[in-house]
Amino acid sequence: MTVIGIIGAGEVGSTLARAAIEQGYDIVIANSRGPHTLTQLIAGLGPSARTATAADAAAAAADFAIVAVPLKLVNNMPVEQLAGKIVLDTNNYMPWRDGHYPVVDSGEKTVHELRQEQLPASKVAKAFTHIQAPRFFASGSPAGTPGRHALSVSSDFPEAVELVTRLYDEFGFDTVDNSPLSESWRSGPGQPAWNAHLHQTREELAAHLTQARPIVIA
Repeated sequence: MTVIGIIGAGEVGSTLARAAIEQGYDIVIANSRGPHTLTQLIAGLGPSARTATAADAAAAAADFAIVAVPLKLVNNMPVEQLAGKIVLDTNNYMPWRDGHYPVVDSGEKTVHELRQEQLPASKVAKAFTHIQAPRFFASGSPAGTPGRHALSVSSDFPEAVELVTRLYDEFGFDTVDNSPLSESWRSGPGQPAWNAHLHQTREELAAHLTQARPIVIA
């Protein structure tokens, strides 16, 4: 049985946990406050989910991991435990929430390139970033459905793109490859792909990614 480690038990992390369990995955989920704060969540998720005592325990137990917390400029992810694993980063750069990161504001790097630098032995992919968690289950549909909702993925590693593409399909979405990580800004807040988060087909998403323009903050 494939085990997914989820670091972050907020709205995004818990939504992806429920979706994964519906597809037959086992979940190990952790937050920064400890397992005792996740009792109600685990009870709702059922026997396929368990908590970890710390984020690194979730990472160590997993076949691959989902990071559902914002990036910090000083790394707070378990580098050793995530080494050699694919890591799906659901973060978006939101200065109004996290503060300004000059290297991102200038357009020199994306937050996902920074995450990759912080996890040098992992294979980072930007995923699940331009869909709102409350709409996740309502937006998915079976493969072949006309007008199926599409999501983008960005990574420097083809195997990470393949994994995300498979997950998207299982969860009910088509995929547009927006690699490498240096291009991941194209689906970020304020861009056409982000603004069309309620629904966009594969063709529409591809066009929206092409229409994106850098947002440089002086």
